[in-house]
Amino acid sequence: MSSSNLTAAHRSLAFGTRLRVTNSHNGRSVVVRVNDRGPFIRGRVLDLSRAAAQDIGMVASGTAKVCYEVVASR
Repeated sequence: MSSSNLTAAHRSLAFGTRLRVTNSHNGRSVVVRVNDRGPFIRGRVLDLSRAAAQDIGMVASGTAKVCYEVVASR
C-alpha cells in the first residue's frame, strides 16, 4: 500500500499535516496526511481515504469512532 493513498480531509488543519488515526473499536491505527477540506457532515471531524479506512478496519461500517493526534505539522 502506497503511503500517498493514506490521506484524510479535515476542516482546518494545514495541508501536509500528518495524523495518527486510531479506530476506538479495535485499536488499529494508521498515519495519514491531510490533503483536502471536509467533511461537511455534522458530527464528523475526519474523512479518510479508502486505503486508510481499510487499514484500520472501518470500510464495512463506513464510519467509526476514532481518536487522532498530530504527529507532524507543516
